[in-house]
Amino acid sequence: MAGLAERRRPPAGPLLDFTGRREYNHATMRLAVGATRMQLLRLKKRLAIARRGHKLLKDKQEELMRLILVLVDEIRTNRQRVQRETAAILGRFAIARAAYGAEALDEAVMLPSKKVSVSVTTRNIMNVKVPVFHKEISGKTRCYGFATTSGELDFALAAFDELLDPLLILAEKEKTLELLAAEIERTRRRVNALEYVLIPSIAETVKFINLKLAEAERGDLTRLMRVKEIIRGEAR
Repeated sequence: MAGLAERRRPPAGPLLDFTGRREYNHATMRLAVGATRMQLLRLKKRLAIARRGHKLLKDKQEELMRLILVLVDEIRTNRQRVQRETAAILGRFAIARAAYGAEALDEAVMLPSKKVSVSVTTRNIMNVKVPVFHKEISGKTRCYGFATTSGELDFALAAFDELLDPLLILAEKEKTLELLAAEIERTRRRVNALEYVLIPSIAETVKFINLKLAEAERGDLTRLMRVKEIIRGEAR
């Protein structure tokens, strides 16, 4: 059994040597690079860039969060206004339907000549393209005779015309909020990757290379001192 265990034991040679792979050392988060002065200079520059990028992304994340909080308050206010005005319009429609009957009301609003088209442009917020809606209106909503319809219907349609702008503003702000929320999630992942993975791994690798270079310098100094002693001994 002891011989079988010895045969199953994995070899301790190059198969367990991961230093040549271009990966992270998962035990220490150290980059698998050579311990040379050139690599040290390159990693120091990379570390400085990573820290600067982390600061910029952190500032961007905070600004996006501030904009999102402002948008949430504006959307809440606009939504309450739209819901309140929509409820008033539906109430006026209900009164007009009750006064003149469903068939007469449907006949009055059956063929409106008013057409509304919406064009979309974009603007840039923190490197995020958000939509801007523009409406184009032609014709009119009230295309019926005033003698056979209720005044409540006139008021309802006039209020509905005024509701178009708040509806477009609400849609624009909600889409902007959705895009900014997606962007802040991407920014958060990048900040976490820099803060918890890349920057610690580079810093640990720089520390490791410094130790290796210092150890090599001590070894060289020891060898030089040994050579001097040998030369002095031969000179005697």
